[in-house]
Amino acid sequence: MKLKFDELSEHEKKIINEVWNHRTRFVQWPTKAIVLWDECVRVGYHHYPEEIKNKLKSKGIRIDSRSNGPAVMSFLFAGGRRPKRTSDPKQEWHVHHIYDGKFPWTDNRDTLHAVQNGKHFTQSAGLVAIHPIAEALADEYFYFAWLLRYESYLKFSYDPDMVFCGGTDEYGFKI
Repeated sequence: MKLKFDELSEHEKKIINEVWNHRTRFVQWPTKAIVLWDECVRVGYHHYPEEIKNKLKSKGIRIDSRSNGPAVMSFLFAGGRRPKRTSDPKQEWHVHHIYDGKFPWTDNRDTLHAVQNGKHFTQSAGLVAIHPIAEALADEYFYFAWLLRYESYLKFSYDPDMVFCGGTDEYGFKI
């Protein structure tokens, strides 16, 4: 596993930088930060409280009871857009948790695994719709994962690992 930019091959650097320099073609962000369902974590299937169902219906968002459904709906509820997949236009880009339990900032720390934390699983500031190429980079490379995390900090002041700021509230926002 590659950790630092200096340890990447020139080819890897070139690909990562090309995708990042054109990130609006590879990564879609929500327009605002919201927690759709406080205390929800990923499970096999979800049963929604009426209040959440009503919120989603008011915006024309269909209920998705699958394991990542609450995160997808939070992303959409917060103004996110999921482009269609090139290979199958019936499918859309995945909604990806940028804090996925991988790539702690330093070896002696953990990093948030949002799907296991009810304050972060449906936190739209930690969600992106991501092109399959960028998704592979986020899954494989420390550098790309942390570019996404830094972008979230710039857009929303979201920093649950407290790497970019000195302190956060319980939802991961700079205080």
